[in-house]
Amino acid sequence: MKEKLITLLLLFHCSVAFTQNKPNLSNQNARPKLVVGLVIDQMRWDFLYRYYDRYTNDGFKRLMRDGFNCENTFIPYYPTVTAAGHASIYTGTSPAIHGIVGNDWYDYDQQKSMYCTEDKNVTSVGTSNNNGKMSPKNMLVTTIGDELKLATNFRSKVIGIALKDRGSILPAGHSADAAYWYDKKTGNFITSSYYETALPQWVLDFNAPKRVLDYYQQDWNTLYPIQTYLQSDNDINTYEAHEFDSTQNGFPYNLKKYAEQNDFDKIFSTPQGNALTMEFAKTAIKKEQLGKDSITDLLAVSISSTDYIGHAFGPNSIETEDTYLRLDREIAAFLKYLDIEIGKNNYTLFLSADHGVAHVPGFLEKHKLPNNIVSGSDSKKKLNNHLKEKFGYDSIIIANFKNQFYLNFNAIEKHQLDKNKIIESAISFLNTIDGVDRVLDYTAMHKAMLPQELKEQFTKGYYPRRCGDILVILKPGYLDTKYETGTQHSVWNPYDAHIPLLFYGYGINKGKTYTKTYMTDIAPTITSLLHIQMPSGCIGNTIDDVIKK
Repeated sequence: MKEKLITLLLLFHCSVAFTQNKPNLSNQNARPKLVVGLVIDQMRWDFLYRYYDRYTNDGFKRLMRDGFNCENTFIPYYPTVTAAGHASIYTGTSPAIHGIVGNDWYDYDQQKSMYCTEDKNVTSVGTSNNNGKMSPKNMLVTTIGDELKLATNFRSKVIGIALKDRGSILPAGHSADAAYWYDKKTGNFITSSYYETALPQWVLDFNAPKRVLDYYQQDWNTLYPIQTYLQSDNDINTYEAHEFDSTQNGFPYNLKKYAEQNDFDKIFSTPQGNALTMEFAKTAIKKEQLGKDSITDLLAVSISSTDYIGHAFGPNSIETEDTYLRLDREIAAFLKYLDIEIGKNNYTLFLSADHGVAHVPGFLEKHKLPNNIVSGSDSKKKLNNHLKEKFGYDSIIIANFKNQFYLNFNAIEKHQLDKNKIIESAISFLNTIDGVDRVLDYTAMHKAMLPQELKEQFTKGYYPRRCGDILVILKPGYLDTKYETGTQHSVWNPYDAHIPLLFYGYGINKGKTYTKTYMTDIAPTITSLLHIQMPSGCIGNTIDDVIKK
């Protein structure tokens, strides 16, 4: 009898413990065990539907079918680029507040061009080169992960993973346990001393086999017979870039040669780069024991290869279509892994993008659609020549990034020039360039004759000490690039600013909305679900229909 009583008590104790560990929506403070952010670099919203018929039932379709789809999600600021996008998703605010105004900018305080995550005060960990000298210090506000850390007295684990450093570091935030990115010089995932003094053993073990070389052995041919890619342009086009070498103009792509050359860089421009990222993410979940206790963890994963492939071949290429069909399978396998490792109702996942992409100008030309190229670097050179003729001095424009031109205030002050007259003359000259829609004094956006929504979009991208003084707005379909092949992004237009947004898993309703939502609404929606404070600069709103009541 005594033994039976002890057995019953043990069973009751285990049952109670299990119930306590399992999330329960009736508990006002209940949270998922793991939050996963999945950002697809350069994924346009229409890619959800462009290739829908050939997606499996378990990847994108599963998220759309069983999760919540915000069909009309936009980026509310300019410029639409990788660093700004990743920062805005996880902070719930815009460059005007978080300070990440681009991938690069001219910093007036430091009097030099800056890369978004550069940090000369840290050292590389996992490599001997400078590719690891990075941190989130240039981002001025907190992220979802930072607030989760604060809410749990820093017991939560927060990790960022991507091939790109900025796709890993900015989402992870300031207080992250780790951020890992790929070093193209060594073929390893690395980090910086901002996070750790040495790579964990599991990362060393992951790096040891040089997995990228194994991925190269697969080469890159189409997943299906190439003639069945009806959603894409022809395979070989003169307006597509030679992303590998001049001897490879189309499918199949020989990647084995890069293994023989120990060329670790080419993986960025292949679907295998996405597979490598997902493999590393799954390993991180297992080795770091993410989602294994009652304290919610966060894993921020960014898929980078889609961006490199999109830039080179464009959104209408077989390369892009094949990449998304393969990525769909990677997402399906990742969701299955989360089901097994974390538990089907124990994690919350959101999927979005940092920006979209424009059509390749040559493709638009072929189909008689408006297009052309406007080189910002050429415009800067011509503008400086014009200003020299008018004011008598060289280099009055010190830099240009993403259609923004920066004034050389040292030269203006030294030569006692009239800044307002310089801006007026520069605007007049730039307006003569073919493809320019209009030119504005970026420091006086309130005076601009623009629709209010566009005015707000440019204002939300403006941080005074990191943005230019003169803003050029190009005509739709026109690109700021110096290349005759491939494509770009960064403008306000829907092809760059309309992005997917899917929520799935614990605490998420099934359904969709066509109400306009914004990239900056992601962070407050997730923090509302977690019952934690929104990030310190957040200006977005919770998407109420997403969360189960």
